[in-house]
Amino acid sequence: MSRTIGAVGMIGLGNMGLAMAVNLVGSGFEVIGTDLIAESRNALNKAGGTAVADTGEVGKRCRHIILSLPSEAALHAVCTDLSTNCARGTIVIETGTLPLTAKRKACDLLAGCGITLLDCPLSGTGAQARNRDLAVYASGNAKAIRKCRPIIDSFARVCYDLGEFGNGMKMKLVANLLVAIHNVAAAEGILLGVRSGLDPATVVKVIGDGAGSSRMFQVRGPSMVDRTWDEAMITNTVWQKDLKLIGEALLTAESPAPLFSATIPIYTAALTSGHADHDTAAVYEVLERMAGLSPHAS
Repeated sequence: MSRTIGAVGMIGLGNMGLAMAVNLVGSGFEVIGTDLIAESRNALNKAGGTAVADTGEVGKRCRHIILSLPSEAALHAVCTDLSTNCARGTIVIETGTLPLTAKRKACDLLAGCGITLLDCPLSGTGAQARNRDLAVYASGNAKAIRKCRPIIDSFARVCYDLGEFGNGMKMKLVANLLVAIHNVAAAEGILLGVRSGLDPATVVKVIGDGAGSSRMFQVRGPSMVDRTWDEAMITNTVWQKDLKLIGEALLTAESPAPLFSATIPIYTAALTSGHADHDTAAVYEVLERMAGLSPHAS
C-alpha cells in the first residue's frame, strides 16, 4: 500500500508530528518532512525519514501530507505555501487543535487549487502517539478519508469518520472539555488519598483499575505521584489555547459547563506559578498549595 500512496509528507515535527512520522517509517512509508527547528529535522533523519528545508519542497514531492502545527498563523502560512507547490489532487491531513474558522479558511484556499484538506484532530498525548494509541477524529471528504486510511492506521489506534468538514474539531473540543475536568479530578482524588494517609502510588494503581478511573487518571496519575511534570506531554502554556477554544465553543453552543469552568483557575494557577512549560499534571502541586502543603510535602 505504501508503494501505491507514495511518499507521505509531514509538516511539523514536534512531539506529535515526529511520533507520527516515526510510526509511518516503521510501517514502510517513505516520509519527507520539515520543521523550523533543526533538531527536529535531524531527529526525522535519524528515524529513517528525509528532512527537507521547507514546506514547499514537501508539497512538490508528496501527494499526501500531514500537518501537525502549533497555531492558526502557522496553518495559514503553511497552506498558503502548499497552495502554490502541491499538485492538484493532493490530500492534506490537518491534525491540530485549532480554530475551526481557520481550518475552514485553509480548506477553501486549498480547494481553489484542487487540493483537499481534511479536518482530523487527534485524541492522545505525545506518549500515546509514540505507542500508536491515538484516536483520529476525521471529517471532510469521505473518499479522501478512505484513501488516507492506510496512512492513518500506521500511527493511530482508531479512526472515526465524523462526516462533514469541521465535525472533527467539534468532537475534539468535547474530548478536551472532559480531559480538562478529568485531569483536575485525578489530582483531587490522589491528594485526598494522600491526605487520608494512603500511599500515592497505591492510590494510582488501585483507582486506575476501577470504576473511578479515567484515561487521564491512568496517563497523568503516575506523573503526579512521581512529580515528573517537567517531562511535558502538553505544556500549560499550550493548554491555554485549548481551554480558550473550548470556552468559545461553549459560548457559541450556549451550553452550560460548571465543572469545566471550575478548572480554569486551577490551570491559570499552574501557568503562573512556575509551571508554564510543565505538563498539565502540575495541577497536582497547585492543589497541594491550596491544601497548605509545601512542595513534596505529600
